[in-house]
Amino acid sequence: MALFAVVVASSYLHGLDATGLLGPDEPRYAAIARAMAASGDWLTPRLWGEPWFEKPPLLYWLAAAAFRLGLGPELAPRAPLALLSALYLVFHWLLVRRLLDLRTAWASTLMLATTAGWAAYSMVGVTDLPLAVFFNGCLLLLWLWSETGSRPALYAAAACLAAAVLAKGLVPLVLLAPVLWLQRRRAGEWLLPAALFLALAAPWFAAMAWLHGRAFLDEFFLRHHLSRFASGELQHVQPFWFYFPVLIGGIFPWILAPFVALRQAWQEKKLIIPAIVFAFGFLFFSISKNKLPGYLLPLLPSFCLICGAGLARAGRAARPLFWTVMLAGLSPSIAEMLPGALLYGIRQAEPGEARWQYFAFLLPAALAAWWLDRRGRRLAAVALAACIACGGLWQTKRLAAPALDELVSARGLWRRVQPHRDRVCILRLHRTWRYGLACYAGAPLPDCSLEPRELAIDQAPGALPRLVPRLAAGVPPGGAALK
Repeated sequence: MALFAVVVASSYLHGLDATGLLGPDEPRYAAIARAMAASGDWLTPRLWGEPWFEKPPLLYWLAAAAFRLGLGPELAPRAPLALLSALYLVFHWLLVRRLLDLRTAWASTLMLATTAGWAAYSMVGVTDLPLAVFFNGCLLLLWLWSETGSRPALYAAAACLAAAVLAKGLVPLVLLAPVLWLQRRRAGEWLLPAALFLALAAPWFAAMAWLHGRAFLDEFFLRHHLSRFASGELQHVQPFWFYFPVLIGGIFPWILAPFVALRQAWQEKKLIIPAIVFAFGFLFFSISKNKLPGYLLPLLPSFCLICGAGLARAGRAARPLFWTVMLAGLSPSIAEMLPGALLYGIRQAEPGEARWQYFAFLLPAALAAWWLDRRGRRLAAVALAACIACGGLWQTKRLAAPALDELVSARGLWRRVQPHRDRVCILRLHRTWRYGLACYAGAPLPDCSLEPRELAIDQAPGALPRLVPRLAAGVPPGGAALK
């Protein structure tokens, strides 16, 4: 348990504010939460004074409470999720130990805690992590109920499902459908838990529909549920196979573990619930028109649980554990590539140089994991691999943070703009930077076409934003940009 605490503290809680808010979503959600904390209106999410119907309120409530406690613009949206992730890992360990065995509990928990996907989303303030935590909490509690008939577990599962719906809408209901189908003969036991679920989840939706009517219903349910699944309107269209490489990247550096684990766990009947949830969810997300990497996060705990069960039962796992340790040597290369991947996409990012010194440094630890597994000390070998994977995550975060803060986050741009705030307008700027800059400024900066000022923020296609005199940006003193 001490090892687990070190893994979580060093991977998730340390350096949460080393990088400014990233992407278009994190600063947008942070701005909504800050406005909620300031106004006291905990019902309607608002972005710059206008109602924002895209997501339910759970993330905003958590971040708004953190803002009320005095946390800054980076810690307020991130710290609650890092703590939530750590609490889920403890919960995962406790429930899997009861449902299966101690070895599987440790193997699956350590693997999940040190995968790149789970760790990354535990350190950014977006909705994917709360959805994953509460959906998988519901899943494990339903599994416990199916095994033991525990009524408290069933009610707790209903509460977790309500929180998952308040985190990201109807997605958890869809992902849970195959489990409910498996338990359909016990549907009579669901009535009171279903009433609890509705009592917790429905009031916010009913109040929003009452206050905002058709505008909320169309935006939330039609556009961000049905259209997101069936049409390319939201411009995140990806091919069917998109989530195969996402899964490989998400479980880094445990990439080879599934080959041994899945072969071993294939015939384990007790794993039917996580197996069917993962298979159904992976197919559902692959069929969807719009795809983003974070959509796969709710399936990662089930996948790691299956892999953990296989690792705990496999005759030998020395080879995948050896390579798990060695692959952590790619962490500095990933740190070099990460800013470009976030700015321009993974396909256009230049890979960092893989240096042999890092692999040479890790070779003794990899051989130790190999030796421990061959000596029958499987958990010790898994724990050693998890420690090295944790070190790789920490190294990636440490090396990438300065470039992410200066080049990818709008915080670096805001540091340059802040001294001239009242003299700056926006000429050209990608929406990612617009949301981030507005969050740090406390309000959107004006467009040069509407409010001409002395200085302009200009961003040519494929380039980074620049702060330049308006004449240098092609804008005459009168206003419009020169063609």
